[in-house]
Amino acid sequence: MEPILAMKHIRKTFSSTVALGDVSLEVYPGEVRGLIGENGSGKSTISSIAAGMQKADSGEMIFRGKPWRPKSMIDALQNGVGMIVQESGTISGVTVAENIFLAELGQFKRLGVIDRKAMNRKADEALANIGVKDVRGSTPMAALDFQTRKLVEIAKVVMKQPSILVVDETSTALSQTGRDILYGIIKRFREEGKAVLFISHDLEEIMEVCDTLTVLRDGARIRDFKKEEFDPDAIRTSMIGRELQGDYYRSDFTPSRLDEVALKAEHLQSGSALKDVSIDFYRGEIVGVGGLSHCGMHTLGKILFGAERPDSGRVVTADGTKITNETVAMKQGIGYVAKDRDVESLALNTGIRDNIAVAGMERYAIGNVLITNAKEKRYADQQIQSLSIKCAGRDQLVSQLSGGNKQKVVFGKWIGRGSDILILDCPTRGVDIGVKKAMYELMTSLKKEGKTIVMISEELPELMGMADRLIIMKDGVIMKEFQRSEDLSDAEIIRYMI
Repeated sequence: MEPILAMKHIRKTFSSTVALGDVSLEVYPGEVRGLIGENGSGKSTISSIAAGMQKADSGEMIFRGKPWRPKSMIDALQNGVGMIVQESGTISGVTVAENIFLAELGQFKRLGVIDRKAMNRKADEALANIGVKDVRGSTPMAALDFQTRKLVEIAKVVMKQPSILVVDETSTALSQTGRDILYGIIKRFREEGKAVLFISHDLEEIMEVCDTLTVLRDGARIRDFKKEEFDPDAIRTSMIGRELQGDYYRSDFTPSRLDEVALKAEHLQSGSALKDVSIDFYRGEIVGVGGLSHCGMHTLGKILFGAERPDSGRVVTADGTKITNETVAMKQGIGYVAKDRDVESLALNTGIRDNIAVAGMERYAIGNVLITNAKEKRYADQQIQSLSIKCAGRDQLVSQLSGGNKQKVVFGKWIGRGSDILILDCPTRGVDIGVKKAMYELMTSLKKEGKTIVMISEELPELMGMADRLIIMKDGVIMKEFQRSEDLSDAEIIRYMI
């Protein structure tokens, strides 16, 4: 059987960093091929080259027996290869329909005027085709949350009926309903003799979804696994080049904290997202906040940082300061790692140095006014070194980094300025097992220093594994609070989530 796509001796560098060094990859009809590896292994790079997002420095691609040289992602999609990107692939300032038919609005023009009713109707059909019936083409994108925007992006790609679908860390942004939609699409592609390149850091998911698995490490193809060869330990060892010792999570099962409230949320009300929510957050503790995607936990995180204002209620620090916006929050030692890091936490087209330094000027500026180049460099380099950010240098563009290294830059921004309260919304989304382990160790270390960690997550294992207290929300209400315990079971927690 001939492959649908053959990539031969692909090489790609970013400055002095070798993202791919002579990598070859084949994808066959009816195959769901998984790509797995640590952040920076090259999996997103090779898939983005296949999908026209960027060009290889050297090598060749053959698609359906012909040379494959897509000029752009739009060109690739129109000719048979569609990619759903890891971060945001939509535009906020327009409608759902305009996103779906971006660069194709001409088909709806009548006498020079766009027939928006026809365009919205076609968008509704594209969404219904993948099983999304509660979003309309006329809806402004800005009114949708991150995961719903991702479903719009999926509808846009699937509508073109590509021969190959590239899924880059998409499932981590979706609720279980969204994941079921995605898995159904993947099943359909397999049955139709098409192919899927599936990238995920979730080992259980990739073993369940994929037929074959390719492990990349440091820009090289390390090993292929057939379905019958799937073994978690063997895959992990291939990914990191060594056996991963120990557990990811905390080894203690005794909740602990200092007897000092660092932050208080009092009677927060925000539309239907939060309904009279009150929580005390103590120094020296990790508070886990969990629930299903629309439970209100993400809104809570934004309000705690002042990024959103509640309809009523307030957030106050230990000295009684009311958090009304991000500036006040930062002055009070609060940092915020957003779920949608590329949009809310990073300036992608600037360097690592600028992203880290922007939040900590008072740490290195003389008299809070004079910024010296040398001090700013030292400040950024300290975070790059302490967090082991894999990069070509402090001035490398953040857009060129892997997901895990992007997340480290966000952490560096807040840790560098000495934030005492860290609000972490899905902090390990889209990062590999090695980076996860490092982040969990960092959180434990910060807790021991007396910092307050608010960890909002859709992943129950990490909430149970890391939190001193676990707060479960549903429909904007706190349903239950659990104390850390070795005897705590996920079944017991899930009862209050659903």
